[in-house]
Amino acid sequence: MGEVRKTVCITGASRGIGRAAAVRFAAAGYNLALACRRNEALLEKTAGDAARAALSAGFPEPGILTFAGDVGNPGDCERLFQKIDLSFGRIDVLVSNAGISWRGLIQDMKPGEWDEMIRTDLSAAFYLSRLAIPRMLRMGHGRILFTSSVWGNAGASCEAAYSAAKGGINSFTKALAKELAPSNIQVNAIAPGAVDTEMNRWMSPEERSDLEEEIPAGKFVSPEEAAALLFSLAEAGPNLTGQIVTLSGGWYI
Repeated sequence: MGEVRKTVCITGASRGIGRAAAVRFAAAGYNLALACRRNEALLEKTAGDAARAALSAGFPEPGILTFAGDVGNPGDCERLFQKIDLSFGRIDVLVSNAGISWRGLIQDMKPGEWDEMIRTDLSAAFYLSRLAIPRMLRMGHGRILFTSSVWGNAGASCEAAYSAAKGGINSFTKALAKELAPSNIQVNAIAPGAVDTEMNRWMSPEERSDLEEEIPAGKFVSPEEAAALLFSLAEAGPNLTGQIVTLSGGWYI
């Protein structure tokens, strides 16, 4: 228990995969830097759940930093990392998870909506990575993890912008992994299929049932399962890098 605690930064931590990841890392003894765009009340609930998970696992209560800001804004990302420096003085793992979706025909998408999608789902990965990397280089190690999607691999009708952003994440993951491997910093992404989060609550019960029938495993991915995969990548050996790990119950292989 006397060891220096690792620090993980998780964006999009107020709900869904980000919230589950916060609880999972806390249960392994990590300190947490948790960020969301605006829902501070939910973020504080995540922090409370994470603290209880750490105590239940036998760890002292973790250090938890909460930050409300837009990771699609480089200035907000810089403020987040300034707070991480002050609170913990280190970052061992970055989980760039925040994302938004947009459904509809591409000709109906406004330029501003496209810009917001790309900033939030793709540019944020760059803004966060460029700040995390120098800090990881000073420590001689690090893990950078992104939340992508099966649509980044295959593309989805009526989700062209989302597919483009996640496809960009996949290529960014592979290229950055090559760039950082000599420095002992591993870069990987998870590509979930249908996840049981608010992003998919637009479906009617009938639509959800129809989709579950298309999934060989017969069910949506839970946020906790996605979080467990992120944690396993954070703890993996140095040769596991540059991978886009699909988690879809056999829906996309």
